[in-house]
Amino acid sequence: MKKNLSTIIALLLGFAHVPAAPAAPRAQVPQQQQQPAQQQQPTPMPSPSPSNEADEDVVRITSNLVQFDAVVTDKQGRLVTDLRPEDFEVFIDGKRQEITNFSLVSNETATVTERPAARGDKTATLLPPPPPVPLRASQVRRTIALVADDLGTSFEDLIFVRRALKKFVDEQMQPGDLVAIMRTSAGVGALQQFTTDKQLLYRAIEHVRWNPQGRAGISAFAAIEQDPLRQASAVGGNTSGQPGSDSSGGDSSGSDARDSAADLEEFREGLFTVGTLGALNFIVRGMRELPGRKSVVVFSDGFSIRQDPKNSNDTKNTERIFENLRRLTDLANRASVVIYTMDARGLPALSLTAADQITPSRGGPVSDALNDRRDAYFNNQEGLAYLAQQTGGLFIRNTNDLGSGVRRVLEDQKGYYLIGFRPGEGVFDSLKGRTRFNKLEVKVKREGLRLRTRAGFYNYTEEQLKPTTPRTRSEQILAAITSPLTSGELSLRLTSLFNSPSEKNGVVDSLLHIDMSQFKFTDEADGWKKAVVDVVAIVFGENGQVIDEINRTETVRARDDMLRRILSSGLVYVMKVPVKRPGAYQLRVAVRDAVTEKLGSASQFIEVPDLKKDRLALSGIFMTEPAESAAPQAPAAAPSATTTREGSSDATAASGGVNPLRDATVRRFRAGSQVDFLYDIYNARVDRATSRPQLQTQALVFRDGRPVFTGSVQSYDPGGQTDMSHLQAGARLGLGAGFAPGEYVLQVVVTDALAKGKTRTATQWIDFEVVK
Repeated sequence: MKKNLSTIIALLLGFAHVPAAPAAPRAQVPQQQQQPAQQQQPTPMPSPSPSNEADEDVVRITSNLVQFDAVVTDKQGRLVTDLRPEDFEVFIDGKRQEITNFSLVSNETATVTERPAARGDKTATLLPPPPPVPLRASQVRRTIALVADDLGTSFEDLIFVRRALKKFVDEQMQPGDLVAIMRTSAGVGALQQFTTDKQLLYRAIEHVRWNPQGRAGISAFAAIEQDPLRQASAVGGNTSGQPGSDSSGGDSSGSDARDSAADLEEFREGLFTVGTLGALNFIVRGMRELPGRKSVVVFSDGFSIRQDPKNSNDTKNTERIFENLRRLTDLANRASVVIYTMDARGLPALSLTAADQITPSRGGPVSDALNDRRDAYFNNQEGLAYLAQQTGGLFIRNTNDLGSGVRRVLEDQKGYYLIGFRPGEGVFDSLKGRTRFNKLEVKVKREGLRLRTRAGFYNYTEEQLKPTTPRTRSEQILAAITSPLTSGELSLRLTSLFNSPSEKNGVVDSLLHIDMSQFKFTDEADGWKKAVVDVVAIVFGENGQVIDEINRTETVRARDDMLRRILSSGLVYVMKVPVKRPGAYQLRVAVRDAVTEKLGSASQFIEVPDLKKDRLALSGIFMTEPAESAAPQAPAAAPSATTTREGSSDATAASGGVNPLRDATVRRFRAGSQVDFLYDIYNARVDRATSRPQLQTQALVFRDGRPVFTGSVQSYDPGGQTDMSHLQAGARLGLGAGFAPGEYVLQVVVTDALAKGKTRTATQWIDFEVVK
């Protein structure tokens, strides 16, 4: 009977309940691939030293310290790095402040050196890209959110936005960059996460499309057309000889209809503008805890912040927009996020175009329409300019080369000054009970220099922002599960493996390792100890839709040896998520200690291939230490944790011997040991003459993005397997002396000699750690 990864995991769940440890992983490794890696020793690769990233909290607003960042450049736009505290003057609402903190933060390693994408080499497209480099917080140099405002960008302009985004990923993205490509109409989707994975970013770019329900049309400006209402009015009662004038005092219904339509359009634009600002607010809020120099780059056709005092509806819309702008800029300043804005319209034609429908007799209305077009162009730039100016960023305008605009943004992040002062009396006092904005003004004494910084801050401190009442369980878990990075006081390790038991059904097996030594166990009768664990897992689709959700409270009870093993080895929580459609998914998990209210979170991206397209594909990689490498101990007692439909808590990690499930979840192996890795191959082509596939497999190991081990290319032999559309494969990797302790990435590459083009190669990767 065929065994796949689901079967293997199911068998391993019973590992603690049998008297002897079976060697299930070994049985899945083809005979000719038993030891391909042991014959080749990798070359040691030194680890890079941690970056000297300066203060993570760039902006601080406390009762005894206000700290902000400032960028100083010369007339050519080059960073000035030789200034001292006495070269600056700081004012709050016109009152001079004494500088008490001062430093220069240099980020020169992030200098933009564009790497042209390979062209003309057709064979290069057949080679799989190397796996992304997992970054520790200390290794992140820049955290960049590239936001396509699909709620406010025309169909034509989004084409150029997509080109700029692809150019950034192809040529401008640097090592140490943590990047997300987002859309203002999308939620917390699988493609809206910060990553170093270029393939994931390419997928996100593919989903940047025009939103027909947004505030922008096909083009940046609507074509000038004949106004049937105005024309009817002119025909029925125009005696002045001027197009559109009605001197007879006749029916004004046409004018009323136009005014009503204009009011509706203004309300609609204001509504979608607020939607854009709300999406940016959510993005900035999520970046608050991220490391590195944090920036948001917004591509948009802009929005107006002008108001017509004669139009009460327009006044209300503008006030609503300004209120959201103030909230966004203050949040960005407190989160140390700089917002850069780019007018996606470039240099549009503001004169008449071929799309405009005019007649010589309609010169007056045409002139008015052209003036309206010019006014709209410049008015919509004001909103983008305000957003950048208030947060210390740049507004890129009047250029058709959006890629060069992104380069200007990246060059702007080479370095900045951190300036702090002790706030005097009255800075945080309210004005008649109302929130007051403290205007920040910074001057540089040296002539010929330009300085950019944040516009100011509201008169409340970070201490005042902290909630005065304890958050509920739901609020705590929501905050943890929406965190962009793995975070919290509880240590978690998440591993999600796609596999397909049949052609119609796909399953994602998610293994969550929980370090139980960080939980509070309470006493019960007869020496038993109890811990209560809240587990919430949400699967998001590409556009932020919730695909599946798990919300469970598990009770772990143990004593004596079992308790000691659980505390030392932790537990593995198994979740099965059925997947009905191929695509990109993201699993986010939050775990909470119900007693101490400590939290931990983790997330993982999962790519589910479309097996119906008959393309070569691989399952996830299952890594485990061979069972024969360690002597198994007596099995632990059956776990007392509750088993649910969606998930189960597994105590086999406490057995003290070889535990494949824990190995596959934690993926932490001793130097000098051996590791089995298993995976499934789908949709291999079959030679009609031999009824056998012609596959080649290769294993590679990377550290810090560089290969440290390249296994030999081997011909795959399916052995006695009969289902050529679903094959099991694997190999054994020896972690010899060349594997110094540290973090690595294992990549598996499978090539089908009978297939053609891009579909002939499939790849999968997984990270692991080597310890002493």
